Amino acid sequence: MMTVAAARALADGTVCFVGIGAPSLAANLARRTHAPDLVLVYESGTIGAKPSVPPLSIGDGELAETADTVVSVPEIFTYWLQAGRIDVGFLGAAQIDRFANLNSTVIGPYDRPQVRLPGAGGAPEIAAACRSVIVLIRQNLRTFVDRLDFRTSVGFGDGPGHRERLGLRGGGPQLVITDLGILRPDPATCELVLCQLHPGVQLDEVRARTGWDLAVADELTVSEPPSDAELAALRALQRREAKGSLTSD
Repeated sequence: MMTVAAARALADGTVCFVGIGAPSLAANLARRTHAPDLVLVYESGTIGAKPSVPPLSIGDGELAETADTVVSVPEIFTYWLQAGRIDVGFLGAAQIDRFANLNSTVIGPYDRPQVRLPGAGGAPEIAAACRSVIVLIRQNLRTFVDRLDFRTSVGFGDGPGHRERLGLRGGGPQLVITDLGILRPDPATCELVLCQLHPGVQLDEVRARTGWDLAVADELTVSEPPSDAELAALRALQRREAKGSLTSD
């Protein structure tokens, strides 16, 4: 449901900065269903990649072989991302707060962490410069926290006006997709608001898995279940992904 919801959020012709895993699966699902002209940009420098199988990493040769062009990593960040030429960027994290700030650095104190995470990578630049950001994250009390252990990537900072004070070019997170539903930032407060439940999910369940007093939309809707066409395309991609993993081993 998370993958399908993310794919549906991508309009045809959108320029999308894609990460490996769920974001790549969602973007390629969108290409195979309603958005054949979606432009996929990967951090390794491939622009307009059209992989026939889900890539195993940003260095997968499939991306370069199917791309419209390949540029250097510095050009991807300076000319394309930081200059505001990317419409949508995908992000994930270990923690998210009510203003959609993200932590992918440490769990616990920075100098004596309980868990050291992969770190920032390109996430801060994606969060700062993309015209909009989609966050994919599973929802529970470990991930949806009242206070981040470390702020790796800025969503809306401490609330209204914070992005502007920092001089950030992009629009920030516009969609947070979880395994329970979909949240959007309130235009006035910048706080995440639950707008949509996935099929079979109850509101009390979402509240119980959120580390703050969750704001809920007045008109809470239910996500459309995946269509037969979406499921068929997704299963075909996953079969190819499994086959590719076996081949690479």
